[in-house]
Amino acid sequence: MLILIAGPYRSGTNDDPELIQKNMDNLEAVALPIFEKGHIPMIGEWVALPLLRLAGSEKIGDAHWERIQYPVAHRLIEKCDAVFRIPGESKGADQDVAIAQSKGIPVYIDLNDIPHVK
Repeated sequence: MLILIAGPYRSGTNDDPELIQKNMDNLEAVALPIFEKGHIPMIGEWVALPLLRLAGSEKIGDAHWERIQYPVAHRLIEKCDAVFRIPGESKGADQDVAIAQSKGIPVYIDLNDIPHVK
């Protein structure tokens, strides 16, 4: 499965780069375990951040950010087979979960629930 990892990125950081990096580290921390279960992990920021740079975004929350950041995740959900929601308050991740659920895409909240495939 292609599994979108959803969780806090900007939430709770007051746009502090160190806290944002900590959130990114938390998102990425589950990527390898998902891969080792036989799946392909995906994080929206892996796609959005290069696009933001190419678009000329100068800061989090600018017009380019609003145009690209959340739409990337929403488009990825269309291609994903599941969503894995990590803990932490996040409006964007909650939106991702709601979109996935509305489309009948499984949402996991525990790594142990993600099936292991060969």
